Amino acid sequence: MSIAKSTIQELTDRIDAVHVIGNYVRLEQRGGRYMGLCPFHTEKTPSFSVNPEKKLYHCFGCGKGGTVIGFVMDMDKLTFAETVETLAKRYGVPVAYESSLSRSDAEARLARRDQMAELYHRVAGSFHYFLTETSEGKPAFQYVLDRGISIEMLKAFRLGYAPRDKRWLFRFLTGKGYSEAFLASSKLFNPKDPGLAFFSHRLMFPIRDHQERVVAFGGRLLSESGPKYLNSGESDFYKKGQTLFALDRAVLEIRKTKEVFIAEGYMDVIALHQAGVTNAVAPLGTSLTDEQARLLGRWAEQAHLVFDADKAGRDAAVRAVLVCRRNGLSCRVAVPEGNNKDPADILKESGGEVLRGQVKNSMLDCEYLMFYSKSLFDISNAEGKTRAITFMFPYLEALDSDVSREIAMDRIAGLFKVDRTAIRSDFERRPFGPPSRPVPNPQKNSGETSWPAQKTRYRDELILLVTAAVHQDWYPEVRAKLLEKDFEDPQTKELFRALEGCYLQDEFGLDAVLARLGSEDLRNWVVKIGSAKEYVSNPERTVPDGIKNVTRRRLEKRRADIIAQIQGADGEKVNGFPQGSRLEELFAEKKHIDAELYQR
Repeated sequence: MSIAKSTIQELTDRIDAVHVIGNYVRLEQRGGRYMGLCPFHTEKTPSFSVNPEKKLYHCFGCGKGGTVIGFVMDMDKLTFAETVETLAKRYGVPVAYESSLSRSDAEARLARRDQMAELYHRVAGSFHYFLTETSEGKPAFQYVLDRGISIEMLKAFRLGYAPRDKRWLFRFLTGKGYSEAFLASSKLFNPKDPGLAFFSHRLMFPIRDHQERVVAFGGRLLSESGPKYLNSGESDFYKKGQTLFALDRAVLEIRKTKEVFIAEGYMDVIALHQAGVTNAVAPLGTSLTDEQARLLGRWAEQAHLVFDADKAGRDAAVRAVLVCRRNGLSCRVAVPEGNNKDPADILKESGGEVLRGQVKNSMLDCEYLMFYSKSLFDISNAEGKTRAITFMFPYLEALDSDVSREIAMDRIAGLFKVDRTAIRSDFERRPFGPPSRPVPNPQKNSGETSWPAQKTRYRDELILLVTAAVHQDWYPEVRAKLLEKDFEDPQTKELFRALEGCYLQDEFGLDAVLARLGSEDLRNWVVKIGSAKEYVSNPERTVPDGIKNVTRRRLEKRRADIIAQIQGADGEKVNGFPQGSRLEELFAEKKHIDAELYQR
C-alpha cells in the first residue's frame, strides 16, 4: 500500500519549506532565497540554500540537495511514508492510501512511534506525580530543593521519582491496557525480566527530542549502591549521541543569541536555566559528540563550556573544545571561581546572579588550553615545554581558518617564549592522523550553477529531464517524442528510466524520482538544476526546446554515420546488399534527415 499522490500533492502545495527546514537550520533571507549553514557538513560560511518557491534545498558546498520531504527524511531518519505522514499531521492534510486492505509497514511504524511517545509521556507524568504528591517521593523532592533548585524549575522540567518497587510500573501500565510485548520493547524494563523496571528509587529527568516528545529518561541514584546515573537504552527514536538534554527548552534562545552554554549534567543545566541562562544544554552521560556539535551548529555560532572544575571536568572541557572547533563552533570556557565544582553548587551557595556572572565571564578556548597545558607539564625544561606546546597541536589542527591558526600560534609562542617559526615547523612535521575536519569544497559559491566539463556536453539533456521531473505533467510530452536510446549520457539515461518507472507505476513527486536514482551525484545534480530558476521556471519553453535539441543531436549523429558509410562503401557489400542498392538507401535516408534538420 502506498500514499495516494493526491495526498503528496496537497502536502507539497501546503508545506512551507522555510518554516520546516528552519526548524533544523538557522536561515537568513538573501534575495529570493534563504541561506544558512549546511547541516550535512561542517562550514563557517553559509552555502546551504532554500528555494521557497520550488520548495527545494541545495548546498553549494557539499552538493547535497533535495525536497523538503527528503530533507526531513535525512534529518529525522524516517522513511518516505513516515515523513509524509508526520508532515501531513502537522499541516492538517488527511492521508489517503492507494489501497485500504491493510496498514503499510510505514504506517505501522509511525503508529508505533506515536504509541511509544504516548507511553513515555504517561510514564513521565507518573514519575512527576510520585515526586510531587507522594510520601515516597518526598526525600527525592527535598534533595532537589537542597541542591538549590526551585519548585518552579522542578515543575518546568517535569522532574520525577521512580518508586523503589521495581514491579510497580509493569503492573500500572498493563492495567492501562499496554501489552507485555509492547512494554518489553520500550526500554523501560529489564530485558532479562520484562516485569522489572529499569529505573527504581531514582530522581528522574525526562529527555525530550526537538519536537518536545519524551524519548528517554536519565535517573540519578538517591541512596544504596549502583551507578550514580543511568540512562535509557537507545531505540529507533532515541540516539544518545544525537540528543541533548533541555534542547527543547533552549533552542529558541540559542537561535536568538547564536550562543549555547554546554554543561556536564542535568542538574547543572537546570541551575543555569534558573539563573537566567536559558540557552543551556548538556550531553547525555557521555562526552560531547560530533553529532551533537553539528546539531547545535544549526543555530549557534559560539559555544560556552561550563564544566566541573575538577580534573575530570577539565579533561572533558579539552575534548569538548576540539569537538566544537572541528564542527565549526567558536568556543569559550567558563572557569568557576573558588572551591565550587559545578553550576549547581554555585547556584546553591552564591545564588543565580553570581552563577550567571561567572559562566558569562569565560576564557577564550585557546587561552584555557594553554594555561591547562602549562599546569600539566614542567615548562622549566626543554622537554616539558615541548610537550606543553605539542599538547596544543590538536587544537591548531581543528581550527577552520588559517588566520585563526596564525593568531593561536602567536599566543602559544608568547606564553611559552618560543619562536613561532619553530612551533610552525614542528606542527607541520607532526605525525598526520585522520583529518580533523572535512576538506573545504573550492566550489562553494553564491549559488550559480557551474557545469563541469563532463556535464556541459549533455547540458540540454539534463535540463530537459530535470524540468520533466520538477513539472511531471510535462513528462508524457517527453516520452511521446523521445526514447532512452536518444540520450547519450549514461546518467541522463538513468534519469529517463526513473521518470518512466514513476510514470508507469503512477508514482508522483520529485521524491519518488530521486528514490529511483542509484547515483548520489545524479540526485544532487537533479536538485541543483531543479532549484535553479533560470533552468526550470518555464517548462512551456524548456521542454519543447529540449526535445528539439535532443532530436537534433540524434539526427546529426545519424547523419554523420551515414556519411561515413557512404565514404567507406566503395568496393564493399554492406550487410549483403548490392552496393548500388545500399548506397541509394543511404542517400535517401540522408536526404530525409537533411529535411528534418532544415525544419528545425
